[in-house]
Amino acid sequence: MSEVSQQGGGGGKKDGKVRSKKSSTKIDMTPMVDLAFLLLTFFMLTTTFNKPQTMEITMPDKPKPDDVQPEVNERKVLTLVLGENDKVYWYKGITDPKIEVSNFSADGIRKVLYAQDAQTKDMIVLIKALEKSKYKNMVDILDEMNITNMKRYAIVKVTDVDKDLVKESNL
Repeated sequence: MSEVSQQGGGGGKKDGKVRSKKSSTKIDMTPMVDLAFLLLTFFMLTTTFNKPQTMEITMPDKPKPDDVQPEVNERKVLTLVLGENDKVYWYKGITDPKIEVSNFSADGIRKVLYAQDAQTKDMIVLIKALEKSKYKNMVDILDEMNITNMKRYAIVKVTDVDKDLVKESNL
């Protein structure tokens, strides 16, 4: 592992000075490197890596031009419009909507979803995101759908009517 090598240091007495023998220490680092690689291998093989947390979303097939869209009962539709500053605008029905504002807290949109689900059997939730909303808001609303156990929801495009309703509610 280690050795001490001694070299003749004095030589002859040229100047009349007595010189001590010089000794150098030499350490063999091979066992330490082996141990480091063994520890590295051990920890790599015994750790569990974080698995990505994903939510399964089933997306429908693209409709063909001759497909007929199914009729939906207007009273069973709840529309959520994701706006800027972490606001959620929501209204029930399709025609003559009265928009209300909520947020992503437990007393916000979750409470609304529970209340509307209790009132309406087989409710359909339409999720619409404005351009100024954040990606985090979309993830949060999908989490809320999972938490509140909503079975039927869809992500759809924002219409001009929705944009006008949000503008009117901000005034």
